[in-house]
Amino acid sequence: MVSAAWRTWPLMSEQSIAVVDLGRMDYAAALARQQQVSALRQQESIGDVLLLVEHPPVITLGRNALREHVVAGDELLARKGISLFETNRGGDVTYHGPGQLVGYPILHLRSFTPPLGIVDYLRKLEEVLIRACADYGVLTQRAPGRAGVWTMPGGMVVEKKIAALGVHVARGVTTHGFALNVTTDLNDFELIVPCGIRDRGVTSIEAEVDTAPSLGQVASSVSRHFGRVFGRQMVWVEALDDLLPYAHPVASGLL
Repeated sequence: MVSAAWRTWPLMSEQSIAVVDLGRMDYAAALARQQQVSALRQQESIGDVLLLVEHPPVITLGRNALREHVVAGDELLARKGISLFETNRGGDVTYHGPGQLVGYPILHLRSFTPPLGIVDYLRKLEEVLIRACADYGVLTQRAPGRAGVWTMPGGMVVEKKIAALGVHVARGVTTHGFALNVTTDLNDFELIVPCGIRDRGVTSIEAEVDTAPSLGQVASSVSRHFGRVFGRQMVWVEALDDLLPYAHPVASGLL
């Protein structure tokens, strides 16, 4: 997604976050990568990491999800080639697909000063996405009682959801994260009740502006604002194996 001057992990410090662009990857493979990286972070074998990825069409259910919020039947999902996954993240039902920037921050919340609580962490994620949307002229906000990032209402137009959040924390380390609609096909959201919210729609950056940015451009914006909001230097790393450059690939578990 992103062209960048790559650096490797030895150049980084405790005040850095490695950014790894996984490109387009199916959900199961990306989930396995998250689990591997989070285990290494819990062991303090590596520092904090932000994984960026684009998924083929997939529907995921959080811990609080209701199965009836998946409107499409199994036959329709199979015909469209859309997988269904139950996950341990918070939140309800979410759709991921092409044109959507998905971010999986794997951060040790206790490594920050002061340590971050889960609510503070979620607010910071929202702030990152609010700033990134603003880079492209899309003004967004938080909605009381509703996680995620929403467009500003105006006149007869109610707010629409442009980014969803759903996270998990184990031993102080985060997994899962956010999904920002950039050029996503919004028709696919009709397969679900997004996040269990029936009275509000969804939107994308493309739907809100005259000329849509590329996924790579938005990934760069998100990375830049992630560093500013979390107070860390963002360092692009070419591959997951570079997180442990001196470890055997099999030992690192990243292959």
